[in-house]
Amino acid sequence: MKVLIIGGGGREHALAWKIAQSPLLTKLYAAPGNAGIANVAECHPIAAEDSQVLLNFAKQEKIDLTVVGPEAPLVNGIVDDFQNAGLKIFGPSKAAAQLEASKAFAKDRMTKYEVPTAHYEVFSHINEAKHYVIEAEMPIVIKADGLAAGKGVMVCETSQDAVAALDQIMGERVFGDSGNKVIIEKKLEGEELSVLALCDGETIVPLASSQDHKRAYDHDKGPNTGGMGAYSPCPLVSGDEFEAIVQKSVEPIVRGMAQDGIPYRGLLYAGIMMTQEGPQVLEYNCRFGDPEAQVVIPRLKSDLLPILDQIASGKIENTNLEWHPKSCLGVVVASGGYPGHYEKGFPIQGIDAIDSTENAYVFHAGTSKSESGYVSSGGRVLLVAALGDTLREAHDFTYSLVKQVSFKEAFFRRDIGRKALEVLR
Repeated sequence: MKVLIIGGGGREHALAWKIAQSPLLTKLYAAPGNAGIANVAECHPIAAEDSQVLLNFAKQEKIDLTVVGPEAPLVNGIVDDFQNAGLKIFGPSKAAAQLEASKAFAKDRMTKYEVPTAHYEVFSHINEAKHYVIEAEMPIVIKADGLAAGKGVMVCETSQDAVAALDQIMGERVFGDSGNKVIIEKKLEGEELSVLALCDGETIVPLASSQDHKRAYDHDKGPNTGGMGAYSPCPLVSGDEFEAIVQKSVEPIVRGMAQDGIPYRGLLYAGIMMTQEGPQVLEYNCRFGDPEAQVVIPRLKSDLLPILDQIASGKIENTNLEWHPKSCLGVVVASGGYPGHYEKGFPIQGIDAIDSTENAYVFHAGTSKSESGYVSSGGRVLLVAALGDTLREAHDFTYSLVKQVSFKEAFFRRDIGRKALEVLR
């Protein structure tokens, strides 16, 4: 099979790394890819949002399967474009991708299909939203309705915080049109859990559990980011508990969307908060989590390519995935200033030594290649991950590797997985 991966981040590198191992693969392409993906695929400088150029490329190269990594092309309808042209593509339709494109749409569906989630209100006018938050019981969470690269969620401890957040989202429009509407909901307390599930519109195949770390700095301080690290499996839930969470968070949505004529085919990501009242859904995403993919995929023994192809064809045939019993923990190394302004173009040291270490991985996100080697070209530059027989072993192994990576103004969180280790201890 000739396969095209759309995207150029760490998630896409993990997918490319795994798909490249498949005996079914004859050639792997990526658009636009990155310096790490270029080690396993032929990269072409086509933007992930340039649907028509990507479609022409897929026709020209006779691509058998296209795998979409990021959310923006899915929300813009790339799956519909490819399918209308008779090409196989993995990902949800534009209509189904509304689960991520609009948090208001997702919350309305959760209510309709009786998925446990926090009480919420939706506002289109800033003054109405301000009146509401001034009277609301704190703390609350304010979310931009549309896509915001994982940064459109603001936790507000006081009404002053909430008014300032509304000024940013709806007044200053820091997220553009994504802030035309906001969702305001009660802040849920507990530990977060990421649920990733492959779906063909009816059948659901959950992947291994994982936990992301959204805040930029240690002890969950600082602004939200796209994710600063993750680990898998999540020891905060047992196998039976995880199965029950999938039944409450994923199955009703997939069943309800099908009944409403919007079948969900692709990867459905449910962000869960484990509260004292039970699991509650925070959000849905319509693609593999990033950085969750980078710690879940290395644990997958089974060939990933056949099931992606089956979903693109319309029906999952094999629901039995085999997993490594080992744990995997990954730490993002980011550019100084991220998720705000940061500088690029700094030489990166230490990658090659990790690449040659068994059970260790470097997944590139914001890197490019110069004559002298890899250089930084994004906010989240790369993720270092490692397998271990226990979460503690994976943690210690990963952090020993992270210390080998360096570039100017690099930073990383030093507490990825620490809460889980405390629970285990």
